[in-house]
Amino acid sequence: MKQLGHGFYWQDLKVGDKYKTFGKTITETDIISFVNLVGMHEPLFTDAEYRKTQSAMTGFAAPGSLIFCVAEGLALAGTAHGTGLAFLHMELDIKGPVVVGDTVHVEIEIVESRASSKGRGLVRTRNEVKNQRGETVVVYNPLRLMRGRDGTAR
Repeated sequence: MKQLGHGFYWQDLKVGDKYKTFGKTITETDIISFVNLVGMHEPLFTDAEYRKTQSAMTGFAAPGSLIFCVAEGLALAGTAHGTGLAFLHMELDIKGPVVVGDTVHVEIEIVESRASSKGRGLVRTRNEVKNQRGETVVVYNPLRLMRGRDGTAR
């Protein structure tokens, strides 16, 4: 019986394939929880008066690392749930701010998919995180080790 929500095997991901995730609206609670969890107690994220008088942007901005983590959650839920084995490498580029109330989604393009060893494969994607206006706010290109169709993990 096929399990719902199961990710792709590396062999299913062909260069040029494109996918779009569902969205996630960023809330003040998301930012506060993340900042407290990781200890990122910068005034930009913890001091409303500082934001009003010192910030270069309008609104309550989210840390870029939070947006990357949200993007990973959205992307993995649809592509590698149960089939991803390791996150090996990436380059990350923050293109613009995300503030409370913005809704982000991820547009994923497969740029590399090849066999490695023991039935596993390497898959690299180009992930563009976009806001509700279609503006690209983050771009990253993870390289993942993924399970093959034969189920081999080791």
